[in-house]
Amino acid sequence: MRIIVDAMGGDNAPEAPVLGALQANKEYSVDITLVGRGEDILKVLETNGIQGLPSGVEIAHASQVVEMCDDPATAFRKKKDSSLTVGLNMVRDGSGDAFVSAGSTGALLSAATLITKRIKGIRRAALAPVVPTGNGGSVLIDAGANAECPPEYLLQFAYMGSYYAEHVLGRSNPKVGLLNIGAESSKGTSLQTTVWSMLDEEGKAGRINFTGNVEAREAVEGAVDVIVADGYSGNIFLKTMEGTGLFLSRELKKMFLKSLTTKLAAVLVKDGISDLKKMMSASEVGGTPLLGISKTVVKAHGSSDAYAIKNAIRQARDSAQSDLIASITEHVDLMRVVPPLARENR
Repeated sequence: MRIIVDAMGGDNAPEAPVLGALQANKEYSVDITLVGRGEDILKVLETNGIQGLPSGVEIAHASQVVEMCDDPATAFRKKKDSSLTVGLNMVRDGSGDAFVSAGSTGALLSAATLITKRIKGIRRAALAPVVPTGNGGSVLIDAGANAECPPEYLLQFAYMGSYYAEHVLGRSNPKVGLLNIGAESSKGTSLQTTVWSMLDEEGKAGRINFTGNVEAREAVEGAVDVIVADGYSGNIFLKTMEGTGLFLSRELKKMFLKSLTTKLAAVLVKDGISDLKKMMSASEVGGTPLLGISKTVVKAHGSSDAYAIKNAIRQARDSAQSDLIASITEHVDLMRVVPPLARENR
């Protein structure tokens, strides 16, 4: 198993990607190819007192960097020797099993779509992070790749999210819910009501475990394993959860620092607080898979540190080792909008 890592992507590059990759190489026994400016990568090793590359780790030189200010739709074409473009070409050509980058989300999505290609029949790739919920984490799809979606997109998101929950997270017959403002089938815009009918049909046919609409509150409590949304609503849901986690963390810290008594109480519940912070931390998950792409591609958060990159590599390894892409490819005909009679005969 070889993971290609964009050593130049992200706010903390190249240090975070390089050190995170070395940790992953040691802990997960995966081979790593660091793509980027070779001299910068070697400088990170020198600064951190690391003598040479460990066994299984190599460098693929790429002279250019896709910056956050670059046009995401064209940057990878204009910078053909960027770490992003070179890395995705390597995965496409079979030099690696997965690609991990903390660089520009838009550029990665565009490049992955045009270089490694979407699975035939998939209309749009989707961002599918695992968000902290009461059931140990739920797949949110889409989380921002597609702000405006026709109903067919959400039908495909539901299937892809379900397969991800099953094959990568190990959920048996995962529950799928449509993010909405109420549980009734009549709630929401025309998009939600149309998608509800489509998913209800799939559920009754036994092709997917659709449990109906799910409100944000119930989704956070863990009512479903897969939260289906258009990218606009999904991104608001995701950012709200992230902000809530940061707010609660700050308020807890202020509360426990109020007095000697509360400081003593903090010592007594230290392990519980640590577990809560770990559960809410995006660094624990590591990254967000781009579902619908024909190769395993994981987007790490732009502010990822080495620990987060390490976990993103673990996530990429798990996805690549699963039969997720094969399962999506095999069942893509179920995800197309076709006339009712044709659907009955599938």
